[in-house]
Amino acid sequence: MKLRGIGFGKVLSASGAQGFFGEGYWFHPYLHPFGLNFHGVTFVAKTTTLHARQGNLPLKEDFSPRELTPSCIIVKLWQGIMLNAVGLSGPGAKNLFWTGNWQRREKPFFLSFMSIAASAKERAEELLAFTKIFAIHLPYFRTKVGLQINYSCPNVGLHPDALLDEVGKGLSIASRLGIPLMPKFNLLIPVELARDISSIPSCDALCISNTIPYGQLPDRINWQKLFGPISPLQKYGGGGLSGKPLLPLLLEWLEKAHQVGLAKPLNAGGGILSLADAKQVMDRGAASVFLGSIASLRPWRVAKIARTINDD
Repeated sequence: MKLRGIGFGKVLSASGAQGFFGEGYWFHPYLHPFGLNFHGVTFVAKTTTLHARQGNLPLKEDFSPRELTPSCIIVKLWQGIMLNAVGLSGPGAKNLFWTGNWQRREKPFFLSFMSIAASAKERAEELLAFTKIFAIHLPYFRTKVGLQINYSCPNVGLHPDALLDEVGKGLSIASRLGIPLMPKFNLLIPVELARDISSIPSCDALCISNTIPYGQLPDRINWQKLFGPISPLQKYGGGGLSGKPLLPLLLEWLEKAHQVGLAKPLNAGGGILSLADAKQVMDRGAASVFLGSIASLRPWRVAKIARTINDD
């Protein structure tokens, strides 16, 4: 996937799959001998908010998870599913930039940002403040960088016209950075709306899909069968689903996107747990895939998928 002349490759990580700086998580080194490595996978940083946010995942001073098995994440290996309610825990953008870790990276990558304010006006103000901080540090980056802007939460329950207007204004704000911009959505966004968003000149690509909020698409996802009568993360708001159930929904969405004429590059993921899954996504017209929950659910397959998809 090439955006503004920058090669980002055909395989990206999901935001957060490798932490804020690519350091990964405590269990990753133990799985390296079995095929878990991110060689050939373009790094996408864990999503940051403007201000520090406690969320539901306690963090250490180095911003890594304090708990070995976080209570806000449910993993079901055999079913190939994860439910998480991390809640965008993080130290805030300014603290992350000041570490200098992003600036020292040598290969093109993406930062990920999300505004969490209650109103569209306030979210735009947060994004503007973030871009001002980013602009200060951007000249010191050793490599090219893109920005993924997460709109998954406003997408839920927001009228399509309102979302189109919000994303358009957000892209206009972020465009002053002069870097590739890739808004991110979940599968609840109608393909026609995604097409309209993709036609905005400052939109370089779309990322689809983030997790599915608990209880959404009940005609397509059997929540009762997966988790019982109520979410095991109910105290955190229910959480978002990733893993196997998302793949057929993603493939269907990609087919519809092609039918309505969505022409911008798509970085697509959700439910990719094997090489065959990744190939199906590419065959549906995606310019690249992203790998996320597979690093926990089927880690031994990550290296082969990256190697094979990049070579195709």
